[in-house]
Amino acid sequence: MKSRISGTVAFGLLALAVSTWAAPATSHADPFVARDAGVIVEWNLITERTLGENAQPIFQSILFYGFTALAMYDAVVTIEGGYAPWSQLPRAHAHASPEVAAATAAYEVLRHYFPNSAAALSADYEAALAEIRNGVGKVHGIRVGKDAAAALIARHPDDGIGAPFPQPHDEPLEPGEWRPTSSGPMAATWLKVVDPLVLPAPIPLDGPPALDSAQYTADFTEVLDYGGTTSLRTDEQTATALFHTVAPRFQHLDAIRDQISGRDLDIVEAAHALAVFDASLADVLISCWRNKWDFNFWRPVTAIALADTDGNPATQIAPGWTPQLPTPPYPDYPSGHACFVGAVSGTLDNLFGSGPLDRPYTMHSYVTGVADRSYSTTDALDTETMNARIWNGFHFRTAMTDGNALGHAVADTIANTLQPIG
Repeated sequence: MKSRISGTVAFGLLALAVSTWAAPATSHADPFVARDAGVIVEWNLITERTLGENAQPIFQSILFYGFTALAMYDAVVTIEGGYAPWSQLPRAHAHASPEVAAATAAYEVLRHYFPNSAAALSADYEAALAEIRNGVGKVHGIRVGKDAAAALIARHPDDGIGAPFPQPHDEPLEPGEWRPTSSGPMAATWLKVVDPLVLPAPIPLDGPPALDSAQYTADFTEVLDYGGTTSLRTDEQTATALFHTVAPRFQHLDAIRDQISGRDLDIVEAAHALAVFDASLADVLISCWRNKWDFNFWRPVTAIALADTDGNPATQIAPGWTPQLPTPPYPDYPSGHACFVGAVSGTLDNLFGSGPLDRPYTMHSYVTGVADRSYSTTDALDTETMNARIWNGFHFRTAMTDGNALGHAVADTIANTLQPIG
């Protein structure tokens, strides 16, 4: 069929197409979209400062880190895609800024939960937005960030965080039951009733070994020999034990910020990494404390003093035995520290591969005279931290191994929930 377009018209259309391709009109160019991944670490640090300003204990703090990280994650992936969102938000404008959205989400969450810090947070937020040019990206980024924050707050309107809750024991106490140590009553009993952030429910464990079992005897003997103020520990083992006495909130959040900043991640990768890390810490805390409550198992400091009541002829009282450091105020099983580190190791495996880490995981000491430490594998991190708590006299071995396994299980579940798509 002969073309019905004349040669003159065809030439004109071709010329128009070439000129349009060669020099697009400014009015039709895509607007600048701010995507700086540094916003994720920046607002994690602002979260840390805000928690300090409001004197939030370690247990509450871990949950709020998870809140801000998940809100930023939802805001970013709603715009950029790449991973399954945690909350379903309205569709984002094509040119909405994920950087603005992340800052807005974190700001709105923190301002909601910590109104006493409103002035400082507003100053942070205004400074962050002042660096980004006005336009469609900023306007729609703000909208997405507000939607993400509102979705998180709606899911966690009043979780009972920090609310009074009774102790897990009744008199008379039986052999094997936890009882308050010199550190006081059980801390953070309210975690018994808090819902996980991402997990559908806390993950249950099988429980500690029976008091008359060979496993309990081995656990008892190990901590008796290596966990006291007088023990078989080497100087290096003592230094290792002291290094891991710092609250995981500080050491491990420092370390993951280093991983995110040092790996040149884009904003989606950074938001995802922080979200799975912080959500894993929050949800393993809840699962760990639910198991502590349910099993209510005694600490070595109690077990060694009352060994004549445990019905096990292979365990004996050691007069004057005391742990290297004062025992924390909650039951032995599972170890909270092991739960945390298992979640950290599991998350690192899921993010960066289960082999040797191409960027060593470096933890700051915070302990005077003890150097920082770096780990090239997560197995090394798991092994050292499990040993450390026994060498401090805090835990039995089974509390460490089961707690670490719980951490890995939580990390895997969250990684499978906030998974890549597309």
